[in-house]
Amino acid sequence: MAAEERSAIVDPDRPMNVLDALCPSRDVFVDLADKWALLMLVSLRELGVQRYSELQRSLGGISRKMLSQTLKTLERDGLVLRTVDPRMAPPLVLYSLTDLGSELSAEMRALCTWTEKRAATVHEARGAYDRRQAVDQEV
Repeated sequence: MAAEERSAIVDPDRPMNVLDALCPSRDVFVDLADKWALLMLVSLRELGVQRYSELQRSLGGISRKMLSQTLKTLERDGLVLRTVDPRMAPPLVLYSLTDLGSELSAEMRALCTWTEKRAATVHEARGAYDRRQAVDQEV
């Protein structure tokens, strides 16, 4: 079933559960769980309205193709607004958060704070895991 078809059959009376593979909330969650989508929302929250090239620079490492794909997905999901000023040559295209995108990015701030606080601990855990795996492979 195409994404367009899935989004058209949401039953507002049905409880949502992202763990249910058939639940419409799963599609939304999968879009949002993408690393570039999360980083893009954070960038737009922290730096405000940006042009395409500014957004690409702020994300560091994203390809033009992935940037375009992610912007289209977030725009389709109602999280990002694309505004074109055709009076400019070439037209000025700006990206900003919608109210829904602002709400989500505010919720994500806690995840960002936790990640920044605990990144060193996670990297230590990874190192310990890798060392255990190396020992297990020697045996």
